[in-house]
Amino acid sequence: MAINTIRRLSYALTPPTATTIIRSKTTSAEYVASRARDPTFEKLMEKYKNFLKVISIQDLILAARNSTEPSPSVSLDFLNRLSQKLHLNRGATAFIRRYPHIFHVFNHPAKFQPFCALTPAALEIFRQETQAINASLPIVIDRLVRLLSMSLTKTLPLRAIFKVWKELGLPDDFEESVITKNPSIFALGPGNEPNTHVLKLISEDNKNSLISAIEQWRIIECCREDCSVDRTEIKYSFKQSYPPGMRLKKNFKAKVKEWQSLPYVGPYEEMGIEEKRDTKFARKRMEKRAVGIVHEFLSLTVEKMVEVEKISQFRKWFGLELNIRDLFLDHPGMFYLSTKGKRHTVFLREAYGRGCLIEPNPVYEARRKLLHLVEMGRRGLFKGDARLMIDGQGQENGSEEGDCSEEEELEIIRSEKDGLLEMEKE
Repeated sequence: MAINTIRRLSYALTPPTATTIIRSKTTSAEYVASRARDPTFEKLMEKYKNFLKVISIQDLILAARNSTEPSPSVSLDFLNRLSQKLHLNRGATAFIRRYPHIFHVFNHPAKFQPFCALTPAALEIFRQETQAINASLPIVIDRLVRLLSMSLTKTLPLRAIFKVWKELGLPDDFEESVITKNPSIFALGPGNEPNTHVLKLISEDNKNSLISAIEQWRIIECCREDCSVDRTEIKYSFKQSYPPGMRLKKNFKAKVKEWQSLPYVGPYEEMGIEEKRDTKFARKRMEKRAVGIVHEFLSLTVEKMVEVEKISQFRKWFGLELNIRDLFLDHPGMFYLSTKGKRHTVFLREAYGRGCLIEPNPVYEARRKLLHLVEMGRRGLFKGDARLMIDGQGQENGSEEGDCSEEEELEIIRSEKDGLLEMEKE
């Protein structure tokens, strides 16, 4: 017991080194635990834990829209029955009460039980996100074309696309608004299993014009006057930025340099016969091709992040014959894997700076406004700071002024409990 404690303390005091990417661990869990941590991404995922739960409840409320009700709402009893599925340990009621800027609890006049609806601030953010998605339909079509172009058969199962529809910024009705309305580009066909469908790319006219995100970066780097990288070396290179405090040893740097110069088949190129040979050199090229594919996949997402389980749905269709999670761990200079919230989420490192996208888009900005409301919690109830969040101002610009004192906070909790008890009695 004492020896194990000393080992844990020694590991905690020792800065992570580049040797963490070598698969010396006996289990996958140990390999994940040994990765170099990045506090910026860990802090961001700490915020996202409750944000994703809020999104799940919001989707349930919005799904209850009908013509008879002025605004969508669902009963608290219904949400409480789904608490376990939504990972709400203390129940839906306790969770919803923590976010008064997003959720509004009221007594339904006809059904005589407490219901939950979205606040005007949350509805406005949802409207902005929907408007941004509808305005970016040409970009959405291009994303789907690129996704299908990376597939070996130019087809993908529809259920896999449903897994990442939010990540890709697809509209709720993308089957009708994107696929059905573009019959010259897409076609739905029956899958190999009953009641399944596959999405097929019909038109490949622009196949040769598709340029991956990493290729665009290489072109920009080569055109820069102050380019410090050898233009012959950058031909097959990827942008690298390692977690702070991660020490890079000489042998590791040498291996990375060798890997960077290794030629490979791009995500939109056809694989030749030589790529399918079972040789050491062919396996290295296949691994680099896999890195190029997942790099491009992350570049196509709205927030440059996705759950590992979701991207694994595409392994067979992209021809990736390796463990996706280990691939992210093997290349910490390009990807960061977080395990916060009982899920494995991977980030594209180069797309982020100080916990935010370097090149934001309208859909991302709308979702960030909702994240700001989640961060506010109960704060700002008397100052109306929710309006500030919709207008795009961050927490630093005034949310502190609206913070409740401890006495006010306790009074809010007491009044909410009393109100809920009265509604239950009625």
